[in-house]
Amino acid sequence: MANFGVAAVNRYPDVFPPAWASAYGDDAYGLWAELTCNDATQRLRWIAPGTFLMGSEGALADEDEKPQHPVTLSQGYWLADTACTQAFWLAVVAGDNPSHFPQDLNCPVERVSLWDIETRFLPVLQAALGEVAQVQLPSEAQWEYACRAGTRTAFAYGDTVTLEQVNYGDGSFANQQKKEKQPFRRRTVPVASLPPNPWGLYEMHGNVWEWCRDGRRDYAAAAVVDPEGPPGEIHAVRGGSWLYDARDARSAFRGALRGSLRFGYLGFRWCLRSSR
Repeated sequence: MANFGVAAVNRYPDVFPPAWASAYGDDAYGLWAELTCNDATQRLRWIAPGTFLMGSEGALADEDEKPQHPVTLSQGYWLADTACTQAFWLAVVAGDNPSHFPQDLNCPVERVSLWDIETRFLPVLQAALGEVAQVQLPSEAQWEYACRAGTRTAFAYGDTVTLEQVNYGDGSFANQQKKEKQPFRRRTVPVASLPPNPWGLYEMHGNVWEWCRDGRRDYAAAAVVDPEGPPGEIHAVRGGSWLYDARDARSAFRGALRGSLRFGYLGFRWCLRSSR
């Protein structure tokens, strides 16, 4: 087991080392910890509190991405470094694999509704963790903050992407499809098979859309702290997917779906608010 740096332990004494972790350490991307459930392990990254510009004012921006505005997240959280895999889903939730692409259990679990996640996955994982952490989906603000990973470009990799960086669909985005030498995959890829963003998070752009715990709030120019969208049947989804154009995989792009829906391009990643 690797050790946390002394500076990190001193800075976050209330949450490091996490009591729930089967392994933990630090590397070039920052702090990490692993949670093992039965035979499956998920690595999570520590996302420190901070302020970022949420939304977009760029030429590609939709109206619901405007105005770009300062958002402060006052508390840190642990975020899964990948979308939840089929293997981890099955380790937590007994039953059949719901995925449209079940051939590789290291691919994201998909065809899971928000209801499936909130009634079948999260409660079981919470019961296993007890009081040492709160398990939930990220809010839309937490998701975009982690996706951007300190960047202000359309993607964490810059203002354009390639299929070597992001698993997206065959719509047009800045005529990129004319430049691609690699054919569109038209399916999910195993998690952590494409380059991570600067905070060590994989496939935040593309592969599968990811559920957020809140609905889409209306943006305003004023700075906000820990914003949450409205409750209800419609929830935010982020990140784009293997089926959708790269434009929809931008950090600021906002999707929304009814929580009961299940699609082969729709998955999730979860986060922890650690109490120790």
